[in-house]
Amino acid sequence: MTATTHAREAVSVEEIRRHFPALERRHRGHPVAYFDGPGGTQVPGAVADAVREYLLHHNANTHWRYPTSAETDAMIAASRQALADLLGADPAEVAFGANMTTLTFHLARALGRGWGAGDEIVVTELDHQANVAPWRALERERGVTIRPVPFVPATGQLDWNALERALSTRTRLLAIGAASNALGTVTDVTRACALARGAGALTFVDAVHYAPHALVDVRAIGCDFLACSAYKFYGPHVGVLYGRRERLEALDVPKLAPAPDTAPERMETGTLNHEGIVGAGAAVDFLASLGGTGTRRERLGRTFAALHRRGQELVERLWQGLEATPGVRLFGPAPGQPRTPTVGFTVAGRTTDDVAAALAGEGVFVSNGDFYATTVVERLGLAAHGLVRAGCACYTTTEEIDRLVAAVRRA
Repeated sequence: MTATTHAREAVSVEEIRRHFPALERRHRGHPVAYFDGPGGTQVPGAVADAVREYLLHHNANTHWRYPTSAETDAMIAASRQALADLLGADPAEVAFGANMTTLTFHLARALGRGWGAGDEIVVTELDHQANVAPWRALERERGVTIRPVPFVPATGQLDWNALERALSTRTRLLAIGAASNALGTVTDVTRACALARGAGALTFVDAVHYAPHALVDVRAIGCDFLACSAYKFYGPHVGVLYGRRERLEALDVPKLAPAPDTAPERMETGTLNHEGIVGAGAAVDFLASLGGTGTRRERLGRTFAALHRRGQELVERLWQGLEATPGVRLFGPAPGQPRTPTVGFTVAGRTTDDVAAALAGEGVFVSNGDFYATTVVERLGLAAHGLVRAGCACYTTTEEIDRLVAAVRRA
């Protein structure tokens, strides 16, 4: 299939927007432009319908001998397959949980039971605290050593020389983000995982900010574990953990004795958010529906290729508009560098609270603060107020970009 055919099969942004009831909202007479996607995207009607359908017609607990329980089992299995297709994994390697943070703490405790003094974990300063604090906890609980890898504030990119120096025969795990939720920086985690394997270490990838913008391929990345969040790619508030099957089955995971001991259920403590899991599968199917024909993985590939092209056009327009605005300071990689369509910036003489409130008054919704990427904002000297963050999603238009830039200029 040619690139031209791919382009023809990509659904237009106008068609995509018709799936999102939230886009009909108005605020103070303005249509709302949602640039808060890095903190959680809006949800298409099909996802809400799937959640409602489950709750009203199939709601039950699992593994019993009556119809709604069997239906619940089947719907969870279908969603597990959908997420496996999204990640390039096997369904037995996909576990669900409350959110990425909770899953990561759970995984860290399981791994940490086998580590102690003399063992080291490498983390990066670009990461969200959800990929730092769980490993820091092992510093207190197990006596392991944490080796932080800095980033370069001028570029917003990882210091690769420092990463290579941090890895050694004592390294037990590299915990690294695929994309910065504050700056939009995309890090070559395939390269990083190869370096870690060379040192004999396991790898954990935080793909929460990456998964909405690029099709994940855990086999190509070569990671042992990877986590993402369905609510960042048009689904409900559910966390997703990939783990190589042999890794999941070997974990000394905290669990109840009667609970399943097979992968991936051994990672899933207690009764899960069944309706959220069903909605997560529906979000994957929504994305696949934008990609024409073929297998779900093939359709997802075309969807993400089209969304990536569109996202790069949008972020270039946004960057250039803000760069030309007096008093605006931009952070992170410039367009043309590996990045997501997420931009962090400040406005001279205004706090980020002031800017976000002013934009909201015009129906432009952005987030501000540190976004739990606390080390990033500290290294940038912005700990007092953080950044304003504008993120593009599948429903973002060029007109909304222009509205945001104009509102910032008025601010």
